[in-house]
Amino acid sequence: MNGAPLSGVRVLDLTRLLPGPVATLHLADLGADVVKIEDHVAGDYARILGDGPDGVSLFYRCVNRNKRGLRLDLKQAKGKEVFLRLVRDADVVVESFRPGVSDKLGIGYTALRAVNQRLVYCAITGYGQTGPLAMAAGHDLNYIGLAGVLDQIGVDGGQPAIPNLQVGDLLGGALTAVMGILAALFDAQRSGQGRLVDVAMSEAVLAHNLFPFFALQTAGCVPQRGADQLSGGDAGYGVYATADGRFMAVAPLERKFWDLFCDAVGRPDWKARHAARGAAAAALRRELAALFASRDQASWSDFFAGIDCCVTPVLRVDEALRHPHFAAREMVVDADGVRQYAPPLKLSGWVFAVERAAPAPGEHVREILRAAGFSDDEVAALQRESVI
Repeated sequence: MNGAPLSGVRVLDLTRLLPGPVATLHLADLGADVVKIEDHVAGDYARILGDGPDGVSLFYRCVNRNKRGLRLDLKQAKGKEVFLRLVRDADVVVESFRPGVSDKLGIGYTALRAVNQRLVYCAITGYGQTGPLAMAAGHDLNYIGLAGVLDQIGVDGGQPAIPNLQVGDLLGGALTAVMGILAALFDAQRSGQGRLVDVAMSEAVLAHNLFPFFALQTAGCVPQRGADQLSGGDAGYGVYATADGRFMAVAPLERKFWDLFCDAVGRPDWKARHAARGAAAAALRRELAALFASRDQASWSDFFAGIDCCVTPVLRVDEALRHPHFAAREMVVDADGVRQYAPPLKLSGWVFAVERAAPAPGEHVREILRAAGFSDDEVAALQRESVI
């Protein structure tokens, strides 16, 4: 990759499914050499979660590109020996076992630090390495529920709405992990000492649940679902249905945008109702609803296209993929027989590319082990013993 900022960084990835693989996807896209290590039994069963070319799911293909593949039985003594040899030259290890599992396998942070003091070891779990819930099972819904986020999602009078963006898995398990890994890597280059990066998805969600947290301290209580300023309390920040049953995202929160919006729709009398609350906000919301119900979405989209007042259409994913802005930013690429998202950032001096398709199980075993100093005879013996 041209100018890849993480070129030369070696990552050993023991994760599967969504949070860990997306974290290492970001590292791989930025140029790190990510070695995806799977067992001989299930491996990463994201491969079979959904359809895709040759029986390999789009899910697996999209979150495991730009990685190399190795199969390794860590329950065998020789498998552990192979892993420890790989750790000598690694910069990062990422795992998503329950707390204590890696220690039982003999590949926990303490054991690996003895082999490589500069190693950054990232453990991604739902609730962290310590605490009353450390050993509890969970999924994204549990993490956002426990963190008080799910309670705030939905409309006034309705039950909590389940988001189709996995906030805990992706904000917590992926992006928070990447943040911790990069910070520890930066320090390891200066100090020569690595760190344990303990990522709890539930805590990452809790730490970003900001506005209810602020309200609790200033007002002594959290607003009811759908009643906070940004979830329904302000009529100037909401979703309004159009004549064709589609929706517009209407967000002229600041006074300058609100005034511009009011002039554009021919209602200068609404300017004085900026930031209305309570019954006044509810009345204004009804008037706004009637306004947007008078035209279809396409008409409103065209109307507001040249007016900079924070009003946009609510698009379906297929429409978003075709939007001229995302096209101009090259946010979608075709690779490995499927459409994929490009990384969500641009860096000067670096051109993103999909250089490797998502690996088949153990696809790069020989080149990985040869580079680690294993002879062809050693590799063959390990294959015969089903270690790799």
